[in-house]
This record gives sequence, C-alpha cells and structure tokens, in this order.
Amino acid sequence: MKQNNKTHILFRYGIITFAFLIFAIAVVVKLIDTTVVTAPAWNERAHNELSKTSVIPPERGNILASNGNILACNLKVYDIKLDLRHNKVMKQSGIPWAKIDSLADSLDYHYPRIRNLAQHPDTFRKYSWHTRLKKEFDKDPAKRTRALRITAKKTIEDFERIRNFPYLRDFKGQGFRIPIYKEEKNVRIYPYGRMAYRSIGRVNESYTTGEFHGYSGLEKDLDTLLYGKPGIAKKVALTSGIANWMSQAPVRGFDIHTTIDIDLQDMLEQELLNVCQESKAEWGTAILMEVATGEIKAISNIELLDNGTYGEALNRAVQAFEPGSVMKPISLMIAFEDGLVKSVNDTEDCSPFQRTNDPHGSGRKTMKQIIEQSSNTGIARVIFRGYESDPARFHDRLASIGFFEPMHTGIAGECIPRVRKLLPKDSRGNNITMTARHLDLARQAYGYNTEIPPLYTLSIYNAIANGGKYVRPHLVRALIDEEGRDSIMPISYIRDRICSEETARKVRECIREVVWGEHGTAKMVRDDRVDVVGKTGTAYPVANGSYDKSKRRYAFAGFFPYEQPMYSCMALVLGPSGWSANRTSGQVVKNMAVKMFSRGMLNNSSSFTTMRNESTPVLEASQAYDSRELTSMLGINRAKKVKAPGDGKQIYGVPDVVGYDAPTAVRILESNGLNVLLKGSGRVVSQSLPKGSPLRQGDRIVLNLKI
Repeated sequence: MKQNNKTHILFRYGIITFAFLIFAIAVVVKLIDTTVVTAPAWNERAHNELSKTSVIPPERGNILASNGNILACNLKVYDIKLDLRHNKVMKQSGIPWAKIDSLADSLDYHYPRIRNLAQHPDTFRKYSWHTRLKKEFDKDPAKRTRALRITAKKTIEDFERIRNFPYLRDFKGQGFRIPIYKEEKNVRIYPYGRMAYRSIGRVNESYTTGEFHGYSGLEKDLDTLLYGKPGIAKKVALTSGIANWMSQAPVRGFDIHTTIDIDLQDMLEQELLNVCQESKAEWGTAILMEVATGEIKAISNIELLDNGTYGEALNRAVQAFEPGSVMKPISLMIAFEDGLVKSVNDTEDCSPFQRTNDPHGSGRKTMKQIIEQSSNTGIARVIFRGYESDPARFHDRLASIGFFEPMHTGIAGECIPRVRKLLPKDSRGNNITMTARHLDLARQAYGYNTEIPPLYTLSIYNAIANGGKYVRPHLVRALIDEEGRDSIMPISYIRDRICSEETARKVRECIREVVWGEHGTAKMVRDDRVDVVGKTGTAYPVANGSYDKSKRRYAFAGFFPYEQPMYSCMALVLGPSGWSANRTSGQVVKNMAVKMFSRGMLNNSSSFTTMRNESTPVLEASQAYDSRELTSMLGINRAKKVKAPGDGKQIYGVPDVVGYDAPTAVRILESNGLNVLLKGSGRVVSQSLPKGSPLRQGDRIVLNLKI
C-alpha cells in the first residue's frame, strides 16, 4: 500500500516537473526568438513607440486695455460628468431610487436641462433630471452612458457644489454612490462683451489640430504673439509602462497691452449708435486717435442687423471708400507744400471747370473760402497749377508722403488707399486722352475717383494737427511676456514729416472755417466749450456699376481742441439721402469732444464753472437750485418741470450699479458726470462711492468687477 502511494506521488511529481520543464523550454525558445530571431522587429516597434511626441498647447496671452483692464483672457472651465458604468455602479444589485431622487432634485434646482419652463410643467417633467436618470438606469448596465454630462463650461466652484449635493455627500463610500469627475477645458472670454468687438477680434478652434487661433481683429493680426510656443512631450519607458514626459515646456503667449481706453470706447460706441439710430443709417464707423502718439483710443463699427437693431459688425474703419470732400484739405496741404499757393488769402477762380460746378457760387475765393464752402472747382484749379501737364505726378506726390504704405496698426483686414495713377495708356495699352486724364485729376483733387480707408484719411488730419509729423496709428502699446517683462512699443512715424509746421498751420486755419466760418458746411459742430474743427465730405455709394443716389456716405474728419490739438477723430456713416455730414458724422465728433471736455479729459476742469461761465458757482449735488437758476447756468432757454417719482422729493446721489455689467454701469455713471475706473472683469460687485452719497461732477468712482 505504501509502495503504491509512493509510486503515485513520484508519478505526480514527474508530471509537474515535466510541465515545468516544457514551460522553461518554451520560455527559453520565446526568449531566443524575441532577443535574437525577431529582435530587429521588436526594436523597431519600441523605437517607433518611444519616438512618438505630442504637442502641449501653450496658454494664450491676454489682451488688455490701456489702463490694464482685461479685454480678452482665458478661463479654465470644466465639463462635469457622472460615470454610470463605473465598476461600483455596475456591481449594484439594485438602485436606491429614494437617494437618487435627491440627486435629481439638486440637479433640477441648480442645473436644469431646460430653463424658464415653470409655466409648462409637462415639458419640464419630460426634460427633468428625474426622467433622464431613470431612463439611464432602466437600461442594461453595459449600455448606459459612460459619461453623462451634467453641465458644461463651469467653474471649480460648480464642481465643488455638485460634489457636496446631499446624495453625493451623505452616501460617499457606499456601494451605490455614482462617481463624479470633471473634464478640463480652456475658453476665451471677453469681459466687456461686444465692446470694440471687431477691433479686439475673436478666436476659433481648428478642426484638424484642435488649436485655438484668432480669425478677426487683434486676435488674428497678433496671433503669433498671443498664441505662444507649443511644448513637446515624448514617450519614455517606466517600470509601470510607457508615459508622456515633457521634454520642452510650452511658452505662454504675450499679453498684448493695447491703446484702447474702455471709457472712450464706450462713449464712442454710444455716440455712433445714437446718430445711426436717428438717421436710420445702414452702418457707421468712427475712430478716435491721440494726436501726439498715434494711439487709437477707441474704434467703433455699427451696422443695422436683420432684426432691425444695431450691432458691431464689419470693421469699415480700414476698408476703402470714395472719401468725398474730406480729401480737399489733403490736396490743399500738397498745394501749400509745393508752392502752388502761398497764403490762406491767395485766391482762385471757382467758375465751372472740368464738368464741375461749384454749388456755392463761382467767382474768386480765398483758400479759406474754398475749404469753408467746400468748392470742388476751386481745389481742382489749385491742383492743376502744378499737375496739369503730368497728372500721374499727383499719385507720385501722394506716394512720397507715405500715403500708400501699409500701416500695420494691428487691425485685421487693413486696406491701403487706391488712387489711380493717370498714365497716358491704360493697362491694356490703349491711349487715354489728356482731357480724360484732366477730368480724373480734378475728381481726385476733391475726393472722387479714389478709394481711401477712413483710418488713412484720419492719419493725414492727425499729421496736420501734429504740426506735420506723420505718426503711425497703432493699437498695440506694449507686449508682456510670461515673466511680466514689458516690451514697450516706441512711437513710430510713417514719415518724420509730411509738411512743414507752417504748412500745417495754414491748413488748420482753413479747416477751422468749415465749423466756425460764416458759410461753413459744419456750423452745427460748433460748441462754446471745446473748439472742434474738421472737414465734411459726402459721396454716393456705387451699386451695379453706377451711383446709388438714394443713399450717401457722410464723413467728418477733424481734431480738437483747435489751439492745442490732443485728439483727432473721424466718423463715416452710410444713410439715406437728405441728411448731411454736419448732422450725422459731425455730431459724433462734436459729442465726443464735449463729453471728454465735461470729464476733464482735455487738460481742463470738468465742472460747470468752466463749461459756461467763470462767475457761475460750481453745481454741487448737495445744493438746491430752482429751475430758473439751473436753466440759466446750463444755458437752456426753455425747460419743462417734471414731477419726481416717489414722494415727490427730488433725490440727488450716486446711483447704485452693483450687479450691472461693466458697459451699462459705466454709461449710467458717466451720464451723471462721474469718472469711472474699473478693476477686474465681469459684473460690478462693489463701488467706492456708496449709493446715495453726494454726487459731484468729475468725481472718480472705482468699480470692482468679478466674473
């Protein structure tokens, strides 16, 4: 018996030993195959796997206003999801609906799938979280949604709130708890909404690479600076497998410090909108620029949308249009500089000339009167003094002052002026008669037969205001790298000088007559508080190869204050015929100047003392004046008494703007004469001057914003 047991045991050991031997032989064979026979193939696979790299996207830089406020920035957000096929959920034998109902209640309260359905309970029940969760848990566990998204693009605060919902908090660690996780994303946000929308621009995600790049405005033109440099991650072999290892860190994009002043931007947008609404215009564009530096402080584009409202649209400030009479001061500047006329009192015959009539009468007129009355024939005859024998030289003269050079302002879609060179032959080699060339030269002199972007026109006016120095308009003030180091952009010049100081003074003197002369075409732009000067211009748009005389483009380009110009400004509006540049674009420039003056932004006091009369006492919010005193101080001839709301007592004080968005808050406070400083981004959470405190014109109020 013992012998038989021993035999059986040895037999079993023999089988086990033989199995181990076979296994060892198989291991050795496989080892030899892997390390010798198929080694090259395995090495190649390993090399291919370890040589793979992946791109680490960099963080995009911010776009900042002139005071440092954020105009565009990145925000880290999260898609928050439930894992309905997690191991713990899959192993559940039953679903505790009483507890999951509490989760559905919390989700319906904080993150409803469809909002504003309180009056439609049937629809709400259909789309409630109770219905959605029940539908998922009624499925076969293997067919449930792997990642059920609760909400998208939320902050970490939202994630923490959901984690602490009663169901997810009270039953943590128990078998029926549904795991929750977040998926990180970066989004581009614009705290000021559509303010300067076309100038700031927007970004778009590439379908092929998943990268975000700008497709309009500064976001596009400065994309290479804003985007930064991607990093590189390589595959490395670790004891636990193959993992990504960052071999080159990404470099964050530059922060772009722009010249945009958000206060002036909001003011310009509002003034342009008011004029467009009043005149029923199709679109309007306006630019405000600092004379000495060329900094573009505000730029606005308004267009009539399909729904009948106005909104920010195509940036026409850099698109080319036939300028009309705003070209005349530029032609006169060339005439003064070339010695064709010597003095503002030199005269010229303004009788009909080259199929052109003077609507203000013929006869001889001084240079002041030619500009004041916008004489087409007068300015054409002046230019003919120097360019009649060779009309092509007028184009060359414009080129010599840098008129056709790209400005590189940072605005996407920038065009250069198009002024046809009047050669003896056309592009096909056909002869062009001198008569035809003379007609075209005359039209070019007074702003027809040319296409010039408003920004280029304004840049010349800015040079005239700047004593002849042709400073380059620009939107970028500085670049800030990820270490916080500034790279200040120096003021640059397209030409050091396009005319002498004496010529610039003469042209300014002529332009002033347009607003302040007895027969000026822009007398409605006058205001006794600030001396605005400029030139009007009108032109018909072209449709189907001919002028559409049912519409007109109304332009006004100028600068202020006249004696010491600080800002240049131009507005261009396309509206129905029957209006004028005096009543449309001229009012945009005038109202901007007056608003800036009233806020003390033109090196002046912003109180009513200097606005009306030095002997008038300052208007304090705490002082009580009757209607006759107020109308006298404000220069109002007629006034109507309106009963105050509430108990009938007039209330003076700082408005409460907590909870408002930034543009609305700024508009309310500035309409009350306060100077507003913004800190942060988002909505107003606090204000430095308490609600109801005494309201004094020109006081500063600081608004703290938070997203």
